[in-house]
Amino acid sequence: MFNSTRRRVALLVSDARAAVIKARAGGILLHPTSLPGLYGCGEIGQSAITWMDWLHSAGMRLWQMLPLGPTGYGDSPYQSLSAFAGNPLLIDIDGLLKDGFLEASDIESIPDWGEQIDFGLVIPWKTELLNLAADRFLAQPDNQIMKSYYTFCEAEASWLDHYAVFVLIKRLQQGAPWPAWPVGLAERDAGALEGLVGEHQAGIERVKALQFLFFQQWQQLRISARARGITLIGDMPIFVAHDSSDVWAHPDLFLLDDEGNPTVVAGVPPDYFSETGQRWGNPLYAWDRMRENGFSWWKARLRSALKLVDIVRLDHFRGFEAYWEIPGDSETAVIGRWVAGPGAELLDALEGMQAPLPILAEDLGIITAEVDALRDRYGLPGMKVLQFGLEGGLSSPDLPLHYPENCAAYTGTHDNNTSRGWFQRASDELQAFTREYLACTDEQVVEAMLHAIWSSRASWAIAPFQDMLGLGEQARMNYPGTSTGNWTWRMEPGALTSELADHLLQLNQHYDRIQR
Repeated sequence: MFNSTRRRVALLVSDARAAVIKARAGGILLHPTSLPGLYGCGEIGQSAITWMDWLHSAGMRLWQMLPLGPTGYGDSPYQSLSAFAGNPLLIDIDGLLKDGFLEASDIESIPDWGEQIDFGLVIPWKTELLNLAADRFLAQPDNQIMKSYYTFCEAEASWLDHYAVFVLIKRLQQGAPWPAWPVGLAERDAGALEGLVGEHQAGIERVKALQFLFFQQWQQLRISARARGITLIGDMPIFVAHDSSDVWAHPDLFLLDDEGNPTVVAGVPPDYFSETGQRWGNPLYAWDRMRENGFSWWKARLRSALKLVDIVRLDHFRGFEAYWEIPGDSETAVIGRWVAGPGAELLDALEGMQAPLPILAEDLGIITAEVDALRDRYGLPGMKVLQFGLEGGLSSPDLPLHYPENCAAYTGTHDNNTSRGWFQRASDELQAFTREYLACTDEQVVEAMLHAIWSSRASWAIAPFQDMLGLGEQARMNYPGTSTGNWTWRMEPGALTSELADHLLQLNQHYDRIQR
């Protein structure tokens, strides 16, 4: 009976996702860290609920965000310590107060955070609070919530156990990357790990408790999203960070040398963003070994992502058809070669566990006919970026007149300048073309860009919230190819006005993207 019910629920969820993918809708790109609040960075408590209430009032059906994993050096959500874990910095402090895991006296002194996120200040301050909350949580009697905790640990053991040990060792090693750890720990020697786990069991349980609290709070957020008709779009980087529990625990699935360092790394050749390309530095997959076990790691990864979101933006979809392989000792991405990816084999395996695939294909950059064919074979929506279209001229596929219905159209993404910042930095010729194409003045450019994608045939129209606010370059989220000064933008507390919501509601109504 249980399995039959579960299958029926799975079919209903699958049908709902298929309907969402085909529906004409508007949405906003905003990472949860950018939400306002008292504790240094955005969280997934009441501020997120207020945000979704506002989205609903604006007629928005889509909330897109960046990857939700714990970040490492550089604070990039695209370089996470785990492909499965949640970022503890997103845990709602007020929720911990409400549940009794923190007391008001614990947060009597709150730093002056400033307008942007200062991760160097936020991380140590909030980590101390979170560890205190975790210890109090674990000190509870064996009640119902502790039973839920034990069930969580058992259900997620395949990634949670090694992630918790990884985080503990990293703390003991002062943050050093895992190949620099003592050999026994770096190579996961059973004896070395057994002794460490026995000595530091409390610290390991603390890591697990924070993951439980994150996932508990997130599920409440997801219930709230469904109640408001909001579809959550997540983000899955194609590659994982070298200094991650995934690579440390499964070195056989990656192309590494005997010391654990990548023999080849990921990136893209010279392109729009960089004359020397982008050397991301992520290790590349040993696809032959993944193929041998039916891509089980990827199946687990997608299954885990769909516990948090409804649709997954598959970052760098181009790499599944062919990826840019850079020698591990190369300092730039200029030297490299295209290598065939797993393509249909992997997508067939994923489709076998979840059909239709709830995937938005990030197909930007150097795209070939083979990449288009792979995307279209599975009916996946792709992406179109208006900034690229205006730069490319009338023949550009990123201009609205060329958009297919099955795509998501954007003014820009987290990697782009804000649309106002982009226009202000554009050449005189590009500015003139933009004014002519959009039939607008300089002051009207951002609003005209929103209307251009909202009026297009694209099923989804999405814009970064910075563009909704008309902000300039100071509000940019990321500068590709740089490792510092990114991911720090936060909205001002008074940004969610009823006037802006009414304006966007009219935009959605006018172009038939309203919630029904």
